[in-house]
Amino acid sequence: MSHWIIAPVALPALVAALMVIGLRGQLSLQRIASLATILALNAVAVALLWSATLHGSEAYFLGDWPAPFGIVLVLDRLSALMVALLALLALISTLYAIGSSWDAKGAHFHPLLMFLLMGIGGAFLTGDAFNLFVFFEVLLIASYGLMIHGGGAARTRAGIQYVAFNLVGSSLFLFALALLYGVTGTLNMADLAQKLPTLPEGDTALLRVAAVMLILVFAIKGALVPLQFWLPGTYANSPGVVAAMFAVMTKIGAYATLRAGTLIFPESLPATGPLLQDLIQPAALVTLLVGAVGVLGANTLPRLAAFAGIASMGTAFLAISAFTPQTTAAALYYILHSTLATAALFLVADLVTRHRAHLRLTETAPAIAQSGLISALYMAAAVAIAGMPPLSGFIGKLLILDAFRDQAPLVWSVVLVSSFLMILGLARAGSLVFWKASALDPDPDEPVREPLAFAATFAALTLLAALTVLAGPITGWLTDTANSLADPAAYIAANKLGAGQ
Repeated sequence: MSHWIIAPVALPALVAALMVIGLRGQLSLQRIASLATILALNAVAVALLWSATLHGSEAYFLGDWPAPFGIVLVLDRLSALMVALLALLALISTLYAIGSSWDAKGAHFHPLLMFLLMGIGGAFLTGDAFNLFVFFEVLLIASYGLMIHGGGAARTRAGIQYVAFNLVGSSLFLFALALLYGVTGTLNMADLAQKLPTLPEGDTALLRVAAVMLILVFAIKGALVPLQFWLPGTYANSPGVVAAMFAVMTKIGAYATLRAGTLIFPESLPATGPLLQDLIQPAALVTLLVGAVGVLGANTLPRLAAFAGIASMGTAFLAISAFTPQTTAAALYYILHSTLATAALFLVADLVTRHRAHLRLTETAPAIAQSGLISALYMAAAVAIAGMPPLSGFIGKLLILDAFRDQAPLVWSVVLVSSFLMILGLARAGSLVFWKASALDPDPDEPVREPLAFAATFAALTLLAALTVLAGPITGWLTDTANSLADPAAYIAANKLGAGQ
């Protein structure tokens, strides 16, 4: 199975090059190539997930160079899970883009999507901190191109802000990597996990600075307060299908934080100790509240969905911050749920804005075409993102609340208050869009029906229902995954295998 580990990186990269060189201007062929690639990626993701479950951690050494001298990709249960989530979301987003003809509004939608998949897949699989930076830059370039897809002054302004914030993050990342390499002589994650506990006391201050810098980088990627300012404008001004795809991009910050906190800077490391928890948990609680207040005060549906995404990241980081097996399992379940729920809400928001006269929630507008179906999809997405029963958001928040029983007064209060604010904001938006407009005449310029776009949105909600129905076995698998993260010996051993073994 080890040779298949590189497929989520190599396959979309090769297809993207083929599209740019041989399929330029041929949208139909690009659509076929994109769908075929993503279906193959889903098949590979399932195989990798099965292999990680049965055989544990495996490594792929590029060029047959052993770590830490060469580039290494490492498959474990966590990376396999995130690659599978990426593949599922890519399929949903691509179907929606084709069904809504969003991909026809620019020349390079599908090649950029392939490069984005390459960057995100590589970030999930890499076993080297420097290559994590490289894949961050690949996905940053691709995501910027996708964000301004279709043009417009608002998108361009938001794109400049997005790039500026992420360039700051990239600079901090390089400084942190330079510090780590300076004191350890390596950037391989398994090597770092073994060498950091043996560092002399004189390097403790440098190590703590590097850890803080890395947390700041991951906070920017994950839109953690006070570094979340780029997200509302960026996601709200992006095409709806692109914003839906970006729902998994913010999870890279959560993934990297979880990987660093369990492998490189565990709580048992004397130099950093509880530093990560002390920094992340307060920021996560504030992020959750900021997102909920933003949902309540949003003046457009895309902006509401963007703030809902911020709130979901606050919840995910809150669960991650404790770095215990129980909270990690709850965090992973909630990451699965929030990625699909946020994507579904962005797709529903796009359906509404494509059928409605204007975006604003503060003014009435003519009733939209197909309002019954769209309102049902909106209600399901709203229930999911707010964490109400019976969908998986309710289970995810219960798992998190149960994991924080020792900190019940503070954590429970913030989670419950933020959930209430989100319910109010989502109900207000639904009332303005679907109820108060129902007495008016429908817009005569209603768009053509888009069955594939509706089917893609429904598929995202169906996956949320499956996540709810299968919560028992899924949480059991995630608990085993969390236990393997708490004891990274197998991950380190896979990195340490010699080339060709």
